[in-house]
Amino acid sequence: MSHLFSEGRLGELTLTNRIIIAPMCQYSATNGAPSDWHSVHLGTLAQSGAGLLIVEATSVTPEGRISPGDLGIWNDELGDALQKEVEKIRHWSPIKLGIQLGHAGRKASVSAPWQGGKSLSDSEGGWETIAPSALAFGQDRTPKAMTAQDIVHIRQAFVDGARRAQKAGFDLIELHAAHGYLLHQFLSPLANQRTDEYGGSLENRLRLVLEIFDDVKNAVSLPVGVRISATDWAEGGWDIEGSIQLAKALESRGCAYIHVSTGGLTPAQKILVSPNYQVPFAQQIQHQVSIPTIAVGLITEPEQAEAIIATGQAEFIALARGILFNPRWPWHAAAKLGSKIAVAPQYQRSEPHHLRGLFSV
Repeated sequence: MSHLFSEGRLGELTLTNRIIIAPMCQYSATNGAPSDWHSVHLGTLAQSGAGLLIVEATSVTPEGRISPGDLGIWNDELGDALQKEVEKIRHWSPIKLGIQLGHAGRKASVSAPWQGGKSLSDSEGGWETIAPSALAFGQDRTPKAMTAQDIVHIRQAFVDGARRAQKAGFDLIELHAAHGYLLHQFLSPLANQRTDEYGGSLENRLRLVLEIFDDVKNAVSLPVGVRISATDWAEGGWDIEGSIQLAKALESRGCAYIHVSTGGLTPAQKILVSPNYQVPFAQQIQHQVSIPTIAVGLITEPEQAEAIIATGQAEFIALARGILFNPRWPWHAAAKLGSKIAVAPQYQRSEPHHLRGLFSV
């Protein structure tokens, strides 16, 4: 049995292997509700053989959507719509299901990537954005600096969203504090220039993420993890030292895991992209906490993923674009590493002759 295909735990949730499908926005919702595209997309990934599928960033408020096509969970009707998608998957797949709850902050109100990803004006269907400080992301519209009441509202929105997610039947909740969205904006001094208790010192910049984590953890009985960007890749920005302190604080509060990505906060970022380029950040955090880290970043080969787990760089790996390109990546990884993998009975006849015994019954 390879390390990649051994059981693993995220809090109280047991996964059959260490392969996770990372949240990937589809920009295909209708007024926050999943469309037929989501049924097709998630249904395909649910048959991948991965241990966990995390549904894309789902906004806790309407103005927290990245684009008009983002999923939402800001009312009970949207929660019920997501529950129907969960039930469809449950009927045909044993895969565990998570959901990422987020708020885009100053990076909200933009078009879908294939439409240019440009900031939308009110006349184009856009809306006023909010952020820790009135600082725009690149050429996007300038956000409104959040008031104390705005912060109270956002905290409650995450709690309400988490409760709806649990009711919908998800196994796990991930809070999105990465990629330059609202919670990451509070963490980074490049986006947060507040002078109240939510700005300035590291302790203050951590405050909202920790408060929201505590709020959500107390509101649900599911494992709750956090996705972070370990560095802004920009001078004077959020960095690995701050990320380690955040991870330690989250661990002490009962966080199930830290999902370690990087970047997204500033157009000035300078990223050196290569295979495993983000894995060292997960490794540094993993060596400082006892809860699992999830590593990402151009992990494309089974042997590469196996080595990350086997050498203790992280306890899990997550795939995004790679599994869109090859939705059966876990099947091929199991074959390459000499492991077995469970597949739906409808697909068992596809087992190649030279790989007899690959599919477990």
